[in-house]
Amino acid sequence: MKISFVSNYINHHQIPFCNAMCRETGNQFAFIQTQPMEEERIQMGWQEKNREEYIHYYYEEEELCKEFIRESDVVLFGGCEDESYIEERLRAGKPVIRISERLYKGGQWKAVSPRGLVKKYHDHTRYRNAPVYLLCAGGYVPSDFRIIRAYPQKMFCWGYFTETKRYDVDKLFERKGYNRKGQKMPYLLWAGRLIELKHPELALKTAKYLKDRGLTFHMDMVGGGVMEGVLKKMLQDMELQDCVSMTGFLSPAEVRGRMERADIYLFTSNRIEGWGAVVNEAMNSGCAVVAAHMIGSVPYLIRQGQNGYVYEDGKEQMLLQTVEKLAGNRKLCRTLGINAYHTITQTWNAENAAGNLMELIENVVLRNGKSEKVPAKLKNLYPCAPAPVIPEKRMWKELTRETE
Repeated sequence: MKISFVSNYINHHQIPFCNAMCRETGNQFAFIQTQPMEEERIQMGWQEKNREEYIHYYYEEEELCKEFIRESDVVLFGGCEDESYIEERLRAGKPVIRISERLYKGGQWKAVSPRGLVKKYHDHTRYRNAPVYLLCAGGYVPSDFRIIRAYPQKMFCWGYFTETKRYDVDKLFERKGYNRKGQKMPYLLWAGRLIELKHPELALKTAKYLKDRGLTFHMDMVGGGVMEGVLKKMLQDMELQDCVSMTGFLSPAEVRGRMERADIYLFTSNRIEGWGAVVNEAMNSGCAVVAAHMIGSVPYLIRQGQNGYVYEDGKEQMLLQTVEKLAGNRKLCRTLGINAYHTITQTWNAENAAGNLMELIENVVLRNGKSEKVPAKLKNLYPCAPAPVIPEKRMWKELTRETE
C-alpha cells in the first residue's frame, strides 16, 4: 500500500511515526514537506541532521511530489494551510485523512465568524459525505469540528508520537532526584519556549510556594524566549536563585536526559497548546506530570491520579497544592511515573500508531465505512479509536469524574 504524508515540515517529533509507517508499508511511504523550517525551530534542535530517504521537499521536487500525492492509495494531510496540494484528490473522491489540532484554540466563540465559517465549509464541511477522515490530534478537536458539522462519525483519536525509549524501570528510578552535596532532593523540571502561552511564570510561582512551605527541592527551567528577562527578574525578586536554574535552550537529547532524572514535570501551557509533545517525552521518562486541563494532549494521555495529575486551567492554587503533594511524597511520584511510562510504551507510541492506522485504513477508509461499521476490534484501539465528542465546557468534569 502506498501512503503519502503531506505537511509543512518534518521534525524530530514526527520521525518515529514516519519510520514506523515506512516499515508498515514496505517502504511505500513518502513524507512531503511543503516549506522550510523556521530558524527558531532549527535553533531549538527540531531539524534532523540526516534526511531520511522517504522525505521529499515539494519546493525542490514538485513533479515527483505531485505524482506521490496523486498515486498514493491514501494521503495523510496535516500542518499545512494550503489546500491546493490535495484538491485534485478531493475532486476525484480519493481517500484523504486529515490530521488536525483544534480549530478554535482561542475560544469556540470564534465559530460565529461568518468569514471563518465559509472557509471551514470550503475546507472541511463540504466533504462530510466524501472519503475524507479526521485524525484528532488532541482531545478538544472533535468538539471543535462538530461545531462546523464536519466529519460526522469519521473522527478518530490521534496525537504526536515522539521517540519511545525502553528503560530498565528500576534503574531509571534510581537516577531520579537532584543531587546537591550528597543530598538527594525532589527534582522538578519545566521545558519550553519562554512565551505567554506556555505560562513559565507559573513554574516560578510554584517554586516560591514550595520554598515558603519549607520544602527542599531543585527546579530546572529549560528554554528561551521573549519572557526570559521578565522571568530572570522574577527569579531574583522571589529569591529563588538557590533552588531554581534557568538553563536556556538545550538540545532535545539534553532535555530528555533531564527528564530521566526529574521526579515531577510541570506542563503549564494554556488552551493554545494544541498537543504538547513534551508530555509524551516526560511520561516516557517516568516523570509525574502535572498539567493544565486545556492542553490538547491531556484528555488522551493523562488519567487523573493514576499516571499524572491535571489541574483546572487558570486555577493557580490547584497547581501549587498538587505539586506540593508530589514534592512531599516520593512514593507517589514513582507510582505515577511508572504508570506514565507504561502509558507511552504500551499504548501511545509510534509503532502502535502506525499499526493501528493501517488497520483503520484497511478496514474503514478504503471501504468508505462509517463509525457504525468500524469493526469491534478497532473501537478501543488507541490511538485510532473513534474520538469521543466532549464539549470543552464539560471536559474538566469528565477528566476528574472517576476521582470524585
